[in-house]
Amino acid sequence: MDFRFGDEEIAFQETLRRFGDKVLRAHERTLDEAGVIPEEVLSEMARLGLLAMPVPPEYGGMGATAVQTEIAAEEIGRGDFSMATAVFFLLEAGWGHILARHGTEEARQEVLPPVCQGKHFLGIATTEPGGGSDLGRMRTRSHRDGADFVVNGEKAFLSGVEEARARGGGHLTLTRSESGDGFHFLFVPTQAPGVSVTRFRNMGRMGISTGALAYEDVKVPAKYLVGAEGKGFLYAMEGFQSARTFVAAACIGAAERALEMGMDYIKNREVFGRPLGKFEGIQFELADQYALVEAVKWQCRRAAWLLDTYAWKGDTAHRSEVDRVVASVKLMAPQVAFDTVKKVMMWFGASGYTKDVGLELGFRGLMSYMVGAEGGLNIMRIILGRELLGKEYVPYK
Repeated sequence: MDFRFGDEEIAFQETLRRFGDKVLRAHERTLDEAGVIPEEVLSEMARLGLLAMPVPPEYGGMGATAVQTEIAAEEIGRGDFSMATAVFFLLEAGWGHILARHGTEEARQEVLPPVCQGKHFLGIATTEPGGGSDLGRMRTRSHRDGADFVVNGEKAFLSGVEEARARGGGHLTLTRSESGDGFHFLFVPTQAPGVSVTRFRNMGRMGISTGALAYEDVKVPAKYLVGAEGKGFLYAMEGFQSARTFVAAACIGAAERALEMGMDYIKNREVFGRPLGKFEGIQFELADQYALVEAVKWQCRRAAWLLDTYAWKGDTAHRSEVDRVVASVKLMAPQVAFDTVKKVMMWFGASGYTKDVGLELGFRGLMSYMVGAEGGLNIMRIILGRELLGKEYVPYK
């Protein structure tokens, strides 16, 4: 594996850095307070090809690799400290890839172009009010009714519920088959009759909505079935490999921005006649956090490389390796990033607690990836334990 960027990757990263500095940073406070990502931000993302960027060009995407998408996620996490834009980005990237890979041709042609243009939203719906990763408790059901599937149930703690209702689009939705012996993975348009939306009030990531979707006899055309009937769980887990990698990358971008802010501050803030950075108590903390961020960053880059090399090519022989690396970065990146922001806030002292400095945006946004978004920390530990010790050591049946 070559750790060096080629000229194309360098130019791509520089373009994204400029976008983050000039566009995202200029809007991050506004989108946090207004509760919506401004149209000019989404329009510029669409112009740059960032929306659902792994989707092939014939469906409106740029056909990006997982490594290119990981680089973009990192820069977007750095640019918008609130993490809201990163959530919008990574959902469409990870699940757009799954729809392009396993969806019907009719669904690809219909759904993906407006998503790539920033006109529609595409998300994921697996979590329910009774739990997220405990699929044995899943109550949302679907069954065949001629040329349709009929969906009943409820999903909760989903990102983009308001965006999908207002803009168009929907969520790839995991449902248990009526017989109970399998799962169907369906694209369910949020504007379909029988779908109702409830918005929750989060503590952070305010620029993108979080809420619940209820389904009452919702008819979903069979063209929206992703993959084979009864095998939906496999496609959902494949999508989470990508989404979790991009989550980790966005967290690393936020951590790098926090460190840059902190280093600039401790080099210039003087106490007792010398800069804060000359005190070992601060300097050693900086060294530790930098080393942690770098370690997770390159493991994250490795996860993206594994997606390109194996998972995105349909190579299941290396599934365990991919799962181990992805789970490890999703486990560590939010924790390292959150701890980095917390420490830098403390370097700033009282001013770090103010909205004027802006670190609290990252503090609130990153917490969402600590508590469960795209898989909670303990779920990542369960995955790692399963892959390291064997399935017989999974603590549930």
